[in-house]
Amino acid sequence: MRVRDLPLSAALVSHYESDGIEELYPPQAAAVEAGVAEGGRVVAAIPTASGKTFIAELAMLTADGPALYIVPLRALAREKYETFDRLPGVSVGISTGDFDADEAALGDHDIVVATSEKVDSAIRNGAPWVERLACVVVDEVHLLGAPGRGPTLEVTLATLQRRVPDLQLVALSATVDNPEVIADWLDAALVESTWRPVSLRTGVYADETVEFDDGTDLDVVVPPTGPNDDEATEATVALVEDAVETGGQCLAFVRSRREAEALADRLADEDLSPAPALGDELDELGGTATGRQLSECARTGVGFHHAGLRSAHRVAVENAFRDRRLAVICATPTLAAGVNVPARRVVIRDQKRYTGDSMAWIPVLDVHQMCGRAGRPHLDPFGEAVLVGDADTKAELFDRYVTADAEAVDSQFDDPEALRTHVLSVVASGFADSLDGVADVFSATYYAHQNPSVDLVGLVADVVSELEAMELLDATEGTLSATTLGAQTSRQYVSPTTGARIVSGIRAIETMADEHVTARTALEVVCDTPDMHDTYLGNRERALMYQYARSHAAEFTTAMHDADPFEEWLTAVKTARILHEWTEGSDIEELVERYRIGPGDVESRVERAEWLLGAADALCAALDADVPEFREVRALLSP
Repeated sequence: MRVRDLPLSAALVSHYESDGIEELYPPQAAAVEAGVAEGGRVVAAIPTASGKTFIAELAMLTADGPALYIVPLRALAREKYETFDRLPGVSVGISTGDFDADEAALGDHDIVVATSEKVDSAIRNGAPWVERLACVVVDEVHLLGAPGRGPTLEVTLATLQRRVPDLQLVALSATVDNPEVIADWLDAALVESTWRPVSLRTGVYADETVEFDDGTDLDVVVPPTGPNDDEATEATVALVEDAVETGGQCLAFVRSRREAEALADRLADEDLSPAPALGDELDELGGTATGRQLSECARTGVGFHHAGLRSAHRVAVENAFRDRRLAVICATPTLAAGVNVPARRVVIRDQKRYTGDSMAWIPVLDVHQMCGRAGRPHLDPFGEAVLVGDADTKAELFDRYVTADAEAVDSQFDDPEALRTHVLSVVASGFADSLDGVADVFSATYYAHQNPSVDLVGLVADVVSELEAMELLDATEGTLSATTLGAQTSRQYVSPTTGARIVSGIRAIETMADEHVTARTALEVVCDTPDMHDTYLGNRERALMYQYARSHAAEFTTAMHDADPFEEWLTAVKTARILHEWTEGSDIEELVERYRIGPGDVESRVERAEWLLGAADALCAALDADVPEFREVRALLSP
């Protein structure tokens, strides 16, 4: 099937053909046959690089009205926005914040790219552009099974289908164990395929040999290791070096940020692909110790990528790799979650990660996502993915990852915080005003589809009782309504638990002496909420943070002896201290050095604090209270 045979304008056909896209891949042709260009609903469960983006574009370009493209990550939103913005004659908008956007302007575009959280927020706040949608594409729909993000995605899809009954839905997924269940839930045709434009062979390294699943093997020369050398790391270095020396690029996945940086440093010693100009460009993006380490590694053709990097550095690494200016990226598994960075070879050194209590195996789907990055279309004759093991683990790695299917996607909607959030949202948005009404809305969720016998009314009743205790819902005489506090909590897009904590903090502030209410007070309130990301609290700094909390106890809304659990509160105090020093002029480099925090972590905490301080100010208005410190600190956080 050819592109010029599709119902596209001459300008669009010319655009695709100029990009070398003339013939459709088999999965793309199957999607067309399933009706994706005729308003049909489709779930495409196909491998990475098999043409999912074209399927999405075809649906959106042939839809009878505006389209929405939902992504799980901001980085992916930016990438897709840039891709769609190249389409001739198509207006594209982007919205990735959880709490800020020009809603009216979004309605002027042909395609809007947004995170699921942003779409959920738009629905809650009655954005008029939502009801004009003709087509919605959901990228990475298998993330329905992700805690936190998954429930928001399924409620968003359930609500969109009710708001726009004739909506075309196209869901794009990695290959998972139960795509037919997702397709059945969405009343969509399933396009399932294992076809790839570049063949992939996956294997396990042990004893200087990689054994692949296609029956072939690869000998790898690993120099003798000394007593202080890590054998898995040296094997990884040899596998990366072999790929680069034969003209390929390589992704090396490890379990943690520190390991990514350490592996990059080790590979930099090999001077694999000198790129001094790239190092200079990275230097210009700003000076932190981590940034300087990255630029020095990049001069040798090696980069690293993790959430602790500043966003500008992450983007630069991704772009340099795509432009083939960077030969290697050492990364944590988050890089595999959707961002387009294909390589000839993927090396997965670590198959376990720390979960807070112990080391646990990485899910099969996550490993398959990493492996799927192997093979650059139009550049590589094949792709290779190698799991680094040893003689003792080789057989287990084959059974667990190489020959195993990815896990089924199961709803996480029954998580208590997710239930509280979405019950409040449904009532506050006016979608339902009774237990039966909320249960009816939830009956359209993926959770209800997977659990048809569940007592949704009973489930909702328990949650309503919790929200009443939080003063966020009122259930007088069987009629549900959001209180003023509940409506504002939902409108500000904070979780009910966060809203209740902020309200408690505001009330505590009203009892404090004026001289004790400071910027630290405002920051302690918002940092001690589940919507503020955790900050690592090391053993060596516990005593220092304890002393800091004691010396500023009069400024905090929580008494030290009442903090429960104390460790979590002390972690919140650390975050508040970092943000307070930021407002007083400390730069990122100083904070990174002082508190063992990544520069990207500082950026994300500042952004979160701005949002939460704005929400706290709005809740003050709902309480007829005035705490100017919330507004003042928020203004100081902005660059």
